[in-house]
Amino acid sequence: MQNKLLELTAAAQQINSGASLAIGGFTSQRHPTALLRELIRQKRKDFVVYAHSAGSELDLLIGAGCVRRVEAAYLADGVLAPIAPNWRRFIESGELEFEDYSNAAMMARFTAGAMGLPFFPTLSMLGTDMLEQDGLSPESRERDPEAAVCKAVLMDCPFSKRKVVLVPAITTDFCLLHVQKASPAGLVRIEGQEFLDVQMALASRRVIVTCEELVDDEELRREPERNRIPSFAVHGVVHVPFGAHPHGVHNYYDYDPDHLILYNNSAETEDGLVRYLDRFVYGVEDQASYLNAVGGRVQLEALKAHSGFGYNPKLRRRVA
Repeated sequence: MQNKLLELTAAAQQINSGASLAIGGFTSQRHPTALLRELIRQKRKDFVVYAHSAGSELDLLIGAGCVRRVEAAYLADGVLAPIAPNWRRFIESGELEFEDYSNAAMMARFTAGAMGLPFFPTLSMLGTDMLEQDGLSPESRERDPEAAVCKAVLMDCPFSKRKVVLVPAITTDFCLLHVQKASPAGLVRIEGQEFLDVQMALASRRVIVTCEELVDDEELRREPERNRIPSFAVHGVVHVPFGAHPHGVHNYYDYDPDHLILYNNSAETEDGLVRYLDRFVYGVEDQASYLNAVGGRVQLEALKAHSGFGYNPKLRRRVA
């Protein structure tokens, strides 16, 4: 079997500036945050990012000046940050292009890409103004080969005559995921909710996975039905314990409320964001240094998931 193991720096080196990315996870859960911090350190930029419902991992990438367009449902860290601060500020200032879809529409778009279809029909967004409001100008669409020629098409179903919405497929250069377990050969195990990670992976030309645990194929093959992303679709595997921090990973650790609040408070202003980047991205040389900077063993132990829950029910969660 092919060995697909990479170091974090080498994995980031494979991802070129200007690439299109699908980033897995959902709001405060299971994002490949360590890999994104490495992309920032390597000064990759000009990304087009597609996401389901992203959190501060994508907001950090935006704040560092690495993203030119986002197509997603929303960016937030739940009640800790109902609207991601850089996302809002960069859109309002015209520094970031944004095309908004509903969650169900993004699911349909990634599903189309995974199935090799050019579009997918959905009933989502009917009855809203999302079909009338374009984030991209006709000029932007014309000069950008990555952009769909239009946001969506409203048509009559040829069978029922009912109105349906056709949304364009998403296919990306890279899919970046963080999972619980992976083998050196690229067999992947996601525990708990998958969100859209499987569809994202199958809709991408290359998939890079960071994982909490590196395990043998034999262990994962005992329950093959739980390995929903085939190994041939995965091109790189990086062992990065706590690689999603400050986000949570089901059965391993909870999200870090203190750090998410620190990040979102910092990112409310440009000066605050610069200080955050200097402290937690540019000021650390690797993942071990980052984990020490966020509180080290004591802080990380407090986030560990409790058996039978998948998260830490004793964790103090607060919004201020």
